[in-house]
Amino acid sequence: MQPLRIEYFRFEEDFMEDNIRCIPMIVRFKLDACGIKLKLKEWSKMTYEERAFLAEHAIDSISDIHEYKEYLKRCICNHTGNEATLLTIDLHPGWSLTDRLPDALKEKLNELNLHLSLAQWQKLSTLQRFALLKLTRPGHENKNFPKAMKEFGLI
Repeated sequence: MQPLRIEYFRFEEDFMEDNIRCIPMIVRFKLDACGIKLKLKEWSKMTYEERAFLAEHAIDSISDIHEYKEYLKRCICNHTGNEATLLTIDLHPGWSLTDRLPDALKEKLNELNLHLSLAQWQKLSTLQRFALLKLTRPGHENKNFPKAMKEFGLI
C-alpha cells in the first residue's frame, strides 16, 4: 500500500502517521463545503482508498461538491449502517472574510497574546485561514494554533 499523497500542514504531522488517524484539515474544509459532519469513528472505518478520495477529490464546482457529498454519504452508510449527519452550509464562513479578522480569531489571538494584522490575514490561503479558525474552536487541539501561526509565517 502506497502512502497517501494528502495535502496537510506540518502541525498535523503528529496525527498523520498510522494511516491518518485524524481527519486532515483539507478533508475538514471539504466537509464544511458539502455540509456533512464526519465523525472520527466513521473516518476510522473507511478504507485507505476512501480516505484518499476524500482528501484528494477536488470540490471546485457545484457538481464536484455534490459528487463528494454523495460519495461520503455512501461511505458512511456502508461502514456504519447509519445516514450521514448533515450540517447547514455556512454561506459566509469566517475564513472567507478578508475585510476584517473574525471575532473567534481575535479572541484566540488575545488569549495567547499573539498578533495578526489584517494584511497578514489577507495574504493567507483559503485553507490556511480555514485551519486557523478551526483551531480556535473548543475541542480542537489548541496547542496546534501557535504551531499553525508559526508554520504560516505569522510569528
